[in-house]
Amino acid sequence: MSTSFARILLLIAVVGGLWATYRFGFQADDDAVVVYCAHDAHFAELVFSEFTRRTGLAVRVRYDSEATKSLGLVERLGSEGEDGPCDVFWNNDQLGTIELDRRGLLAAYQGPGWQRLPSAWRQEDGRWSAFAARLRVMMVNTTRMPATTAAIRARLAGELSRVAIAKPRFGTTLTHYSTLWAVLGGGPLSAWHHDSRARGLREVDGNGMVKTLVAAGTCDLGFTDSDDFFAALDAGAPVAMIPARLGDIAAAAGEDVILIPNTVAIMRGARHPAAAQRLVDFLLSEDGELLLARSPARQIPLGPLDAALLPPEVRALRAAASGWTPPPELPVARAQCLQWLKRDLP
Repeated sequence: MSTSFARILLLIAVVGGLWATYRFGFQADDDAVVVYCAHDAHFAELVFSEFTRRTGLAVRVRYDSEATKSLGLVERLGSEGEDGPCDVFWNNDQLGTIELDRRGLLAAYQGPGWQRLPSAWRQEDGRWSAFAARLRVMMVNTTRMPATTAAIRARLAGELSRVAIAKPRFGTTLTHYSTLWAVLGGGPLSAWHHDSRARGLREVDGNGMVKTLVAAGTCDLGFTDSDDFFAALDAGAPVAMIPARLGDIAAAAGEDVILIPNTVAIMRGARHPAAAQRLVDFLLSEDGELLLARSPARQIPLGPLDAALLPPEVRALRAAASGWTPPPELPVARAQCLQWLKRDLP
């Protein structure tokens, strides 16, 4: 055997070993609960660390990318089915989780966390539960324009090269579009989007990029979520927000806000069901929601708790979102909207 050929074989063996370590090491049948998480890592890690501190249970996490939230993990879980390594899916929205439920990939669990939540925020058989929501907002650079509904709607009616939105196939922008689809129908939403593109609307890779552009003054205005706004505000950017309303895009859609919860579910075939249940109960507990409410993300609790325990900004968000529940036709609208986005938009 030549030296060069031997080196090639050695290289193949090394690469194969590394791949096996990655592929099967992640799935190893040890005591760690395996979580696929579409929530921002720097916020989620606060929760996982506290869970491990309290329970002694280790957590292994696969995060999604900013550009493909949360569709990337939903599609991965759909392709893995019951044979994948995931025990718990922590999604940063509701609709992708409902799609996995429709495919029969979620396990029922009616633990104390599920029991704590209002019925509007849990699947009736316990296959998923919602918690710790964000509000969809309009983020404004206050050196560029006033943070008022009138100023925002005037800007959205004109030239849009200084207005940013995340690509609508992914993340919470997909939920925003799906809600509009449910309320308006596909025709008006498609017409608005193509018209907005023609007027220069900037579509970027994720809400984080929207935040960066508005905070820097490169864009005057952007569609994003409340946690991204707070990240810019805490960094000292000259920004303000007001709740995004369906009527910002089309008056006929009404004045409802858009509340986007996290969701959590145990996967069918989970290798660590007992640990998975403990993690789900922690995420859905008062302590779990308070951790996220008091974190820099300032997320809105969905379960009952004393409002005095919340930061003032979260109390204000909670009041703004009071009474909102997703339209019942939203899961169907999401499927139709996503089909349109995949077919008609690059």
